Amino acid sequence: MGEHTLFHVKKRTLLCIAGWVWLAAGINVARLGILSFMEYQITWIHILLSLAVFCIFGLMFYGMSVKHSRRILGYEQEKRPFWHFFDIKSYCIMCFMMGGGIWLRSSGLAPGLFIGFFYTGLGCALALAGILFWINFFRLKPGTC
Repeated sequence: MGEHTLFHVKKRTLLCIAGWVWLAAGINVARLGILSFMEYQITWIHILLSLAVFCIFGLMFYGMSVKHSRRILGYEQEKRPFWHFFDIKSYCIMCFMMGGGIWLRSSGLAPGLFIGFFYTGLGCALALAGILFWINFFRLKPGTC
């Protein structure tokens, strides 16, 4: 195996990796939201706000998972570097969102209840996108990319 193929995986495996990354990110973000919620008396309005955030970001992440799945499956080569589950633009967006989220929590500008409902909804939407990647992974039979 050549050095240039050491970290290459099949296109189908890229879908699985994307599923793990999105699911892990989603679980962690939702966990931060739930931990923040636990410090307050939660009302139905907070739950409805979490659902609204989930729906907004869920639609956005659904579109992104479809776009990335098509991009991955459209690669001409059967094997690609494992980090190709994202493109450059997506890595930049991820860094911006993570940096912004860390700054938002550490700055104290956003109240804990906001962090609670926003992060819970956002995290669940991220996790759902991970599951969508896995659905695409399991739909493809090995060797059919």
